[in-house]
Amino acid sequence: MSATLFHFSFAVDDLDKARKFYGEILQCPEGRKLKGRVDYNFFGHHIVAHLAPEDVVGDKGRKIGGALSTPLRHFGVVMTLDDFQKTAARAEKLGAQWINKPSNTQPGTVREQMLMTLSDGCGNAIEFKGLTDIANVYAVRENETATA
Repeated sequence: MSATLFHFSFAVDDLDKARKFYGEILQCPEGRKLKGRVDYNFFGHHIVAHLAPEDVVGDKGRKIGGALSTPLRHFGVVMTLDDFQKTAARAEKLGAQWINKPSNTQPGTVREQMLMTLSDGCGNAIEFKGLTDIANVYAVRENETATA
């Protein structure tokens, strides 16, 4: 099997704000600079922010997560706990807009994780999961079965 990259294209309402969030706060290297869009290496994956204010969903959609208010339409990254802590500290220091501050979820299970959600300032929710072993994101809890 060959190596693959995940690609995601999404709308933003301000490219300068996108550059601040993805470039400065998250430290994602910027790729091609074409009119109306910005490419990033998002933790090893290819994302493209397109200037399209009319297509930004923002917080208009449904929320998920019980006590947390993460918008259903979001994307993010699963990372080590160390990288999660560094990202959270940098987000706090640089004044990122929190949707959900860092919290510990699913304590005492194989899927115990740190979780936080940030707004990119352009109408998108970005979720971060920090796990001791990132492969545990796929773990099924004891007595838990997948449903369709």
